[in-house]
Amino acid sequence: MNKPHQLNAISEKIIGCAMSVHSVLGPGLLESAYEIFLVHELAKTGVKIGRQVALPTRYGDIKLDAGYRLDLLVEDKVVVELKTVERFEPLHTAQLLSYLKLGNYALGLLLNFNVVHMRSGIKRIVNSLSSASSASSAVESI
Repeated sequence: MNKPHQLNAISEKIIGCAMSVHSVLGPGLLESAYEIFLVHELAKTGVKIGRQVALPTRYGDIKLDAGYRLDLLVEDKVVVELKTVERFEPLHTAQLLSYLKLGNYALGLLLNFNVVHMRSGIKRIVNSLSSASSASSAVESI
């Protein structure tokens, strides 16, 4: 069971590591570079990290084993999607929410490294449809 305090503690680690990476590198690199460096920082905290995790998808009786890939899955609980875009678009939020629903995850972080200050590149998304979540759906910029 995902308790809110567990998810919050994991997301705080992820955000802290993202801020560390961004403060050293700044904006302008490829998404794949930020992914590698964020994984490195997270590994130093001792959390379990999955990179480019396949997300099986079902439609009726059809199963697609690797229909989507999660950029990062931390502690098998928090989905992290990385971006290097000028600004978040509604489609980015919708994409992450779809991943949360398909994988039955309660919490996701959308991180955009192409910003001057990392705090303006963070969105936290809660999936109320997750069996592990008791919170209502919410999207909040951090």
